[in-house]
Amino acid sequence: AALLTLTRKRGAATYAQTLQNIPETQVTTLENGLRVASEESNQPTCTVGLWIQAGSRYEDAKTSGAGFFVEHMAFKGTKKRPGSAFEKEVESLGAHLNGYTSREQTAFYIKALSKDMPKVVELLSDLVQNCALEDSQIEKERGVILQELKEMDSNLADVTFDYLHATAYQGTALAHTVEGTTENIKRLTRADLASYIDTHFKAPRMVLAAAGGISHRELVDAAKQHFTGMPFTSKEGSVPALTRCRFTGSEIRARDDALPLAHIALAVEGPGWADPDNVVLNVANAIIGRYDRTFGGGKNQSSRVAALAMEHNLCHSFEPFNTSYSDTGLFGFHFVSDPLSVDDMMFCAQGEWMRLCTSTTESEVTRAKNYLRNAMVAQLDGTTRVCENIGSHLLHYGRRIPLEEWDARISAVDARMVRDVCSKYVYDKCPAIAGVGPIEQLFDYNRIRSGMYWVRL
Repeated sequence: AALLTLTRKRGAATYAQTLQNIPETQVTTLENGLRVASEESNQPTCTVGLWIQAGSRYEDAKTSGAGFFVEHMAFKGTKKRPGSAFEKEVESLGAHLNGYTSREQTAFYIKALSKDMPKVVELLSDLVQNCALEDSQIEKERGVILQELKEMDSNLADVTFDYLHATAYQGTALAHTVEGTTENIKRLTRADLASYIDTHFKAPRMVLAAAGGISHRELVDAAKQHFTGMPFTSKEGSVPALTRCRFTGSEIRARDDALPLAHIALAVEGPGWADPDNVVLNVANAIIGRYDRTFGGGKNQSSRVAALAMEHNLCHSFEPFNTSYSDTGLFGFHFVSDPLSVDDMMFCAQGEWMRLCTSTTESEVTRAKNYLRNAMVAQLDGTTRVCENIGSHLLHYGRRIPLEEWDARISAVDARMVRDVCSKYVYDKCPAIAGVGPIEQLFDYNRIRSGMYWVRL
């Protein structure tokens, strides 16, 4: 009976209080250029990772796939911990090790108990500075990667986006796939992988990020102990600056009528990471919304495109995207549809783009901004997402942008800004198109190009 009379004394923080009470991100730069950044909290766990300015954009036609190969080899032992000893030591801590390679960055991170942070830093240091690259492991992993490439071919969404990059940035480094080609994976040697590490895994190109129940001072001390010997540049000198990847309005069609569904991606050139127009374009994408047949709501969904797709059975799913790189980006949408619905869905999607350019309303913008705020606050869930946020921000912007600042940027967007920015990037622009599967109904390129403007009388 006494328990039933207890009242809940814990109050709920408001949205504004949540943004204001986020711990400050502390950043320290070591003498060799390594940036050490952390956000302290009362979590019993922590995530510590290395975010490296390296990826497929830094490769050429001969070395394409080297970064992805190195990512695989990083987990296969170091000079101090040969063979499976590295993974066993991570497992002995009850920790979780992971990594990924993208077009402009590579990451390795470990989630562990907060008390094990110094050991985690030592493991990450060993991973990037002393990768063993044993010949036997290289040959074994070569077979694993070739098998992965075969399996990736069955993921038509990823295949479509690789084709989109290939046509949008043809002849440039951004056209390369992250995984490389089968021919390259077969011929890459130990010397190629060692050269890639020596060129890119250098202190000024790295951020050691951490989030959770850790002390920034202790993190810096651990970094000084294990990363001080990492040099500024490779033996050949500093890495050349990125070359401009010019966007081209063009198309790739990989027709295969044996496949059940068509995958279509359409994009125009978007801004780079640091461009303030990105916030407005993200609001525009939130207005478009996303859709899957498994969603509830039917034709009563707030997204006009989703309501039309549901009512007229236009597609199985669609999703807009705004993919940014250092100096360019892809702003577009991807949809999956039955073969006989491709043209109707394309017409509907392009019509929504034109509507955003000409007649966006304030009520739509208000709804979209609330959606973005919700997605932004979701970044606070778990130390791994916070850690990745810190590492990526320092590579892309040179600083961790506080959520309070993001909220202010979102709040400043209005319907006129959406119309103006969409017109700047979308209206009467030549798009890049990639189609995979039964795409006989996909409009001719000139017809699609004519859908990028409205004739006004």
